[in-house]
Amino acid sequence: METRDPIVDVKNLVVEYGKGATRVRAVNGISFQIFPGECVGFVGANGAGKSTTIKTLMGFIFPTSGSVRIFGAEAGTVESRRRIGYLPEVALYYPFMKGRELLELYGGLHGLSGAELRQRIPELFEELGLKGKEEVLLRNYSKGMQQRLGIAQAIIADPELLIFDELSSGLDPVGRYDLRRVLQKLKERGRTIFFSSHELTEVENLCDRVIIIHKGHIITQAPVQELLKPLNIFEIIFSIADPSKLPEVVKKHTVENTGETYRVTIRDVADYARAVTELVAVGAQILSTTSKSQSLEDFFISLIQEARREEERK
Repeated sequence: METRDPIVDVKNLVVEYGKGATRVRAVNGISFQIFPGECVGFVGANGAGKSTTIKTLMGFIFPTSGSVRIFGAEAGTVESRRRIGYLPEVALYYPFMKGRELLELYGGLHGLSGAELRQRIPELFEELGLKGKEEVLLRNYSKGMQQRLGIAQAIIADPELLIFDELSSGLDPVGRYDLRRVLQKLKERGRTIFFSSHELTEVENLCDRVIIIHKGHIITQAPVQELLKPLNIFEIIFSIADPSKLPEVVKKHTVENTGETYRVTIRDVADYARAVTELVAVGAQILSTTSKSQSLEDFFISLIQEARREEERK
């Protein structure tokens, strides 16, 4: 496979559950690709189709129509799974097994030797903040500790592709920090990462690209920085003796008359700079300027709200 061939290639994927009148379409014709070395966030509200899509990538669910290929082969093949590290949304482990024993089991299934496991397991326990918990029974692990251990089992064999469903579920702020460090190291080593998460701060901090899904449809997919670039908001408060002299660059944006002063809200940085210059040129007095950046979470909420309004209009 050539360097820029996609590792994950999803085309017109449709997944339906049930039969007859109870049939539900969970995923409705989505298409996307993930390329080597990318970190891609998969974002959507509960019931959007994230987990169904991920299970289809793993070969646990078969598409109703469309195709899913991993490493150039149909999803779910033994060959492709050997190259994937996977963390399910809900990971259930045998409660009377020790943490070390679980990693020995998963590492052994991936073909790691005893010597490799003896070196790798202590490293993972330390990296993921579980040092000293190697001999503790899993029934005594908290939810956050089980999530950390689940991440450890997913990366123990250093797979080329990592797929995580609800990556930071159950993790406290320290756990999310430890996880961010681990994933950053994996990114630096060229590993490909695809994960769903409700923690949009994680997506914003870690991902190169984000795919947003709503009710089985992809409503946007783009590099994170490209999405965030237009989310900067600039505000100018000014007074002007003759409002008819307002520059055109100001009038094309949202202008509020607050009585003795005016407030203009601008999203484009070039327009913001021009507005300040031209207001001064026509004799306006600039009283204050402020700027703020919206987060990916704000953007996500606005997209979902717009999608719901569209549904109501239909």
